[in-house]
Amino acid sequence: MTPPLPEHYRQAPFDEDCAPRRILRLFSGKWTTMILHTLHLLGGTARPGKLQRSIPGLSKKMMTQTLRELETQGLIRRNVRQIMPPHVDYSLTELGQTFVEPVELLYHWAIRNAEALDRLMPGDRPLSE
Repeated sequence: MTPPLPEHYRQAPFDEDCAPRRILRLFSGKWTTMILHTLHLLGGTARPGKLQRSIPGLSKKMMTQTLRELETQGLIRRNVRQIMPPHVDYSLTELGQTFVEPVELLYHWAIRNAEALDRLMPGDRPLSE
């Protein structure tokens, strides 16, 4: 069971820099959680091509943009090996690894509530199939 939130997070108004609003900004990118979770499933590190092939629908442009944002936020690390040709891979930082846990909790919630999500988002592909 999750402990209750501190009192100042159980009452409005919420400051611009409060933890709930800050974490929602991390989730605001469409591909953020999928990239982090996929890196986790791939052992914590992947080259860009493998990462993109692992996430159908993710364009190279959006992947690059999201990877840059995640690197700036400190959730992933860009590793360049100076060989010919140079090899680039991305890995989860320690902070990124800890961020995967709550993402997986949300994915479990989505699986348990697939039928409700199907009703809420009828244009999307059904989750309960």
